[in-house]
Amino acid sequence: MTASHNELLKSVEAGKAKVAIIGMGYVGLPLSLAAIGAGFTVYGIDVNAPRVDGLRKGKSPIRTVKDSEVAEANATGRFLPETDFSKMADASLIIICVPTPLTRNREPDLSYIESSAEEIAKTLKPGQLIVLESTTWPGTTQQVVKPILEKTGLKADKDFFLAYSPEREDPGNAVYTTKKIPRVVGAASKEAQSIAAAFYGRIVDKVVLVSSTETAEAVKLTENIFRSVNIALVNELKMIFTRFGIDTHEVIDAASSKPFGFMPFYPGPGVGGHCIPVDPFYLTWKAREVELPTRFIELAGEINLYMPRYAIEVLTEALSRELRKGLHGAKVLLLGLAFKKNIEDVRESPALRVFELLKEKGADVTFYDPFVDELPHHHMPAAIAGEKSIIWDKSKLKSFDAAIILTDHDDIDYGALASEIPVIVDTRNAMARKNLASDKVFPA
Repeated sequence: MTASHNELLKSVEAGKAKVAIIGMGYVGLPLSLAAIGAGFTVYGIDVNAPRVDGLRKGKSPIRTVKDSEVAEANATGRFLPETDFSKMADASLIIICVPTPLTRNREPDLSYIESSAEEIAKTLKPGQLIVLESTTWPGTTQQVVKPILEKTGLKADKDFFLAYSPEREDPGNAVYTTKKIPRVVGAASKEAQSIAAAFYGRIVDKVVLVSSTETAEAVKLTENIFRSVNIALVNELKMIFTRFGIDTHEVIDAASSKPFGFMPFYPGPGVGGHCIPVDPFYLTWKAREVELPTRFIELAGEINLYMPRYAIEVLTEALSRELRKGLHGAKVLLLGLAFKKNIEDVRESPALRVFELLKEKGADVTFYDPFVDELPHHHMPAAIAGEKSIIWDKSKLKSFDAAIILTDHDDIDYGALASEIPVIVDTRNAMARKNLASDKVFPA
């Protein structure tokens, strides 16, 4: 193994190794472009044929990656989008960047990881490095991926290398790009870790080494559980302070003036995205194996899951007080369905739950999002699947009884809302930040 390790390490350090990256979404595509920029040849593998076809034509499937960036990668001749998994046989490094959702029972769904490992096993050869990036419970690399690969008869750290490096992408963040976000790398052997560290070391500014794949897996869960718990805390404070007539955002901003011992988190209609609403449940599920409670994590989840209902409660009270109208039949406009501002990603967005609940309660509800034209039909509540964004028209805003600001995109005319809609429920403090706060604006 020493000879193959040294050969692969030299190839990686020189940027000459071929890399196969499974999954051309929010994680895999930025990683592919960064690797190409570092000199590597990349097979961008995805089961979605239209997506792969678009990449070959220089079209990005996500707004946070520009078409021009994909076109530039294609122009190098070193970006090779594929649906054919057998192309992985030509790669020295194979990186798994696939989703890890929850089942309907909120248990880990590792089917995408398992199917990727099974595809890799079909062409696995001695000397290759396999890296898992998908967020998962501690032990997945060794207990799930490794056994599937070893069914080939090849052995990890004897015939092939195996490592884990958690993705840390933040879609839409122009400051912390792939290159600027430090990479954590864990492996069961020093040889596997050295190769993985050499690869990431060429494409990011800093690599952080940890003692095992389990530790690296735990790092990612810890990062997102930390955010989930703190967001839940400020959401609970928001409900209390609002009842007292206190502006929660003013409190947080003032508390942030303390140069130590405080870190600001801001409330909202819940938590969204692939990581924060999902990752905590991966640890709570795994903790059952060792019969340990995860009360703190589960309580945070309960609070965050409640926030869509809280927003509707505020809306119901505001409609009754201001318009003497009930929620049933009220015409409501939702502003923003993406889970964060200025992107199109609606995965696990709490706005979807608000939309669904309002439909259940008989409201006449629609939405406007400058980044989301239409909700997909897959992985979407049936009541709102396929719903389309309205076309923004200030003259038609008067027809709505109320609006709920769920995602504070920059490209929304908040002044028009203030002048045309009689009740505005603001879950993001957007109106106050625009100096448009008034008696018609209700924080939620």
